[in-house]
This record gives sequence, C-alpha cells and structure tokens, in this order.
Amino acid sequence: MFHFAWPWMILLAPLPWILRRVLPASGARGTALFVPLAAELGAAGSGAPQTPRADAVLLTGIWLLLILAAMRPQWLGAPLPVHTVGRQIILAVDCSGSMATEDMGAGESRLQVVQRVAGRFISGRHGDQVGLILFGTRPYLQAPLTGDLGTVHRFLDQAMVGVAGPQTAIGDAIGLAIKTLRQDNRAARARRQPLMILLTDGGNNAGVMPPLEAAHLAAQTGLRIDTIGVGAAVRQTFFGTSGNTDLDTRLLKQIARITGGHYFRATDRGALHAVYRQINRLEPVAGDRRWLRPATEWFGVPLALALLLSVAASWRMTERA
Repeated sequence: MFHFAWPWMILLAPLPWILRRVLPASGARGTALFVPLAAELGAAGSGAPQTPRADAVLLTGIWLLLILAAMRPQWLGAPLPVHTVGRQIILAVDCSGSMATEDMGAGESRLQVVQRVAGRFISGRHGDQVGLILFGTRPYLQAPLTGDLGTVHRFLDQAMVGVAGPQTAIGDAIGLAIKTLRQDNRAARARRQPLMILLTDGGNNAGVMPPLEAAHLAAQTGLRIDTIGVGAAVRQTFFGTSGNTDLDTRLLKQIARITGGHYFRATDRGALHAVYRQINRLEPVAGDRRWLRPATEWFGVPLALALLLSVAASWRMTERA
C-alpha cells in the first residue's frame, strides 16, 4: 500500500508563490551611475525582466519534486506479527517417581494429566516469556525463558517420570528459578513481576536448599510463586486411607504466602483445568498480538529527479548567460 509518512509537508508547496507576492522586488541600491546607452536600452524595454516560461515550468517541477520527497513516500508491506514481552513465567513440574500414580482420572498418570493441561496453558500465553524446570531429586532447566511457546510445550510433552530422580527437591527447584531469572538479561526489562508456578504431588525430601529459605530468597528477588498440589484427595475408607497422603499442603501454602502467590489444589483433570484458568484470570496475558508493517522508503526517486532537473536548469541558465 502506498503511503506518505509526512503528508503535511505539502503545505509548503505554495511557499515560493507567497514569497514572490510578499517580498519587495529587488532593485538597485546606492548611487547609480548614469550611462546614456543603458538608459536608452532601458527605455526601449517594457516592464521588469521576466523568467522564460520553460524555465518557470522547470523550476516549479523541481520544487514540487522536493516537496514530494519531503512528504516521504513509502510502500507498506504486509503486516507482520511483533513479539511482545508481558510477563516472565517459569513452570516447575515435579517428575519424581510418585508422578506415575494413576489417580486423577482417564487412566492416565499424574504427569500425563499435567502435560495435557499445562501444555494448553503454555500455548495460550502469547506475549510472555515462559521457561520450564523439571525437578525430582535434582532440578533441571529444560527450557530457558523464551517466547517460543511451541518448543516449551514440546519439552514438557517429552518429560518422563523419574527423569530427574525419584525424590522431590522443592527448595532446589525454587533456587534454580531464581538463578535463571538473575542470569536472564531481560529480567531487568520486564514490565511485570516474574511468576513461578510450582507443581508437585509430594513434600520436600531431597536437595540442598530448604524450601522456606528458598521462598524468602525468592520474595527478596521479586519472584512470586503460585503452588499447585496434585493427586487424588485423601479419603478414609474401611480399608484405610486412600489418595495422595504424601502431599505437603502446609509447605506449599507457606511458600505461596511468603512470596505473595496463591496455593491451589487439583485432585483430577477438571480441577487442574480450573486451576490454570484461575491463574490466567489472576495473571492475564500481555494483550493482543501487535503487528508491524515494514516500510520501503521511496523519497529517493523524486529527489533524484529533482537533482536531474536542477542540472538541466543550470545548463539552460549557463547557455542563456
């Protein structure tokens, strides 16, 4: 699409005509020397010397081409999406041995349910930087903070139970998230507070850093942590206790409270969907995708034509002189 970046420059087009009307005509200044021959020639002529019509058309064309160049003609290309950074989100997903338990419905393990539900959450965070930490006995940064949501989703789908060890190191996972944010140069430029979503089905039984100490450090660095406890609800039956008895809800609530986050409990797939919908409401995405139309500048064309006409005008005036 053809476009003028500075269309208001066309208001300068009548400037030479206005100056010609407003400014006084140039005349001789000071004492003149009387030359009879010149007086006779002057008497023979009629009126002031006029610019030849061809020269006037040439000079007008040069001026209009300069005005056209000043208006910055551009050709706008097709709109292209522009990546925007709204929030930095780190997903920490428990891959310990207990995540193989099939107690959240549909005959799937806890990890498989998380992969399906959290994967949809990742795909919907357009405009955010999302990272992925898988933790068990040790935490691993599976995907650094990136706007390539498809890659993060794929890495989550490739996670396996026990890939990081059979135990659960919640404190070390929080510590790795803090380290990741500190090393990422975009953290200082983020417009909104970074968020960690920590999902587990157990309690801290491995690692070096105590979870509450890690939570206090996260609060000092400005990292808010939402915690999600997964696994079937605990029930007392005739045969004993059933459900996820290993989940340390008290610890997860403390981590969320210390960092200003929220604690959620998901006992089945539907409840986990509701949790991520609630997080989306609490932490809305950056906004609609922004678009940019690449512009190709064409001001050089009228400028080059004006230069060529200027050379022709100079040559005509030199010949006439």
